[in-house]
Amino acid sequence: MRTEKDSMGEKAVPDDAWYGIHTCRSLENFDAAGEVLPLAIVSAIVRLKAACAAANEQLGLLDPDCASAIRKACRAILAGGYDDQFPIDIFQAGSGTSTQMNVNEVIANLAAVELGGQRGDRRRVHPNDHVNKGQSTNNIFPSAIRLAAVELNRHLAKAVAGLVASLEEKADAFAQVPKSGRTHLQDAVPITLGQEFAAYARSLEKARARLAAAADTLLEIGVGGNAVGTGINTPPAFRSLIVAALNQSTGFSFRVAENGVEITQFMTDMGQMSASLRLLAMDLLKMTNDLRLLASGPYTGIAEIRLPPVEPGSSIMPGKVNPSICEAANMACIQVAGYDAAVAMACGLGQLELNTHMPLIGANLIKAFEVLTRTVTMLDMRCIRGIEADAAVCQRNFESSAGLATILNPALGYDRVAALVKEGLASGKNLKTLVLEKQLMNKAALDELLAGAFGPNES
Repeated sequence: MRTEKDSMGEKAVPDDAWYGIHTCRSLENFDAAGEVLPLAIVSAIVRLKAACAAANEQLGLLDPDCASAIRKACRAILAGGYDDQFPIDIFQAGSGTSTQMNVNEVIANLAAVELGGQRGDRRRVHPNDHVNKGQSTNNIFPSAIRLAAVELNRHLAKAVAGLVASLEEKADAFAQVPKSGRTHLQDAVPITLGQEFAAYARSLEKARARLAAAADTLLEIGVGGNAVGTGINTPPAFRSLIVAALNQSTGFSFRVAENGVEITQFMTDMGQMSASLRLLAMDLLKMTNDLRLLASGPYTGIAEIRLPPVEPGSSIMPGKVNPSICEAANMACIQVAGYDAAVAMACGLGQLELNTHMPLIGANLIKAFEVLTRTVTMLDMRCIRGIEADAAVCQRNFESSAGLATILNPALGYDRVAALVKEGLASGKNLKTLVLEKQLMNKAALDELLAGAFGPNES
């Protein structure tokens, strides 16, 4: 053990720890979640620290050797060799100070050793005076959430694009498969199976556009604003230099906050991102429940499609296969809705110049991204690509549907079609059979009428 000292006194720190006394105090204080803050936020803080070091060096506020050592320490952390040095619980000080100082200490100690010093040697590189120079948790932490979310959205967008492509392929493949539409879970006018899958694809394209719009608002960051966003104790150029260095290292297009005070207090941009993730989850929830219904059976349900079998479905019923992938996706989507509910509440619970629920907001946002990215990929690879249509069942349901009455109505009249529906229910014959038997229309005319039932675009 080594002994370190801060304003509250001395404390023993493990010799092999790259963190320091503040982290040790946090480990004693916080364990409510029993889960560490996501590394995506830690990594984003580290990226910001490197950008701040570059800006401070450019302004002549940080010795070049010290700045270089800090940036080297940041690169080493981002390479993944020190992940176990960030053990702070999610539920900590509301601005994220515990994690912010944890990162400061690890960077400072790595930099101190790089310059020939020892771990805990604050004279070489100080976690506050050097690593945290010109910064406050109040702007570093929310800026890190924004950075992490923008990075994760790139991965999610790619996964969604893959799922959309798979759905569009199925829409093309099923374009000529007529079936009964259903509203209120009752027979409705006909539709093609391809049209259903094209609708799924379009819904996810719109979800991806909402995510992109929300991500754009997150490109405005408050880093450099210090405690309340006014930029106290920093030069006027500090913020723009940080953003420039960050953009150079990440390839993104972050911009200085238009109002530093506003962006320090209000987490609504993150709430909008969370809400967009929830809406994607709701579209996926609807789609996967549709797939479960369409695949229900195989003998006593709708059974118009066959989902790829992925595992035996029952420990007691031999041969049973369940829609397990869709069920797993259902649960994931429900969980994302829960994450968003917590984020929304936390966004509204700021007081005066600060929101003190940022670790919760950040953790839930990151979890939602990660869960959805994995869920979308799972659905694409393990479900959608392997779906098959049962064209015979679709055709039978199409011809038997009470929804055909709507198509016949303009040609035969409401009263006559109503009588046919009533007769069909009594006799068990479908409307197509009754129309032909009664010679109300010839087969060619009836087929032409039915062929026009699907609108101008079947896919």
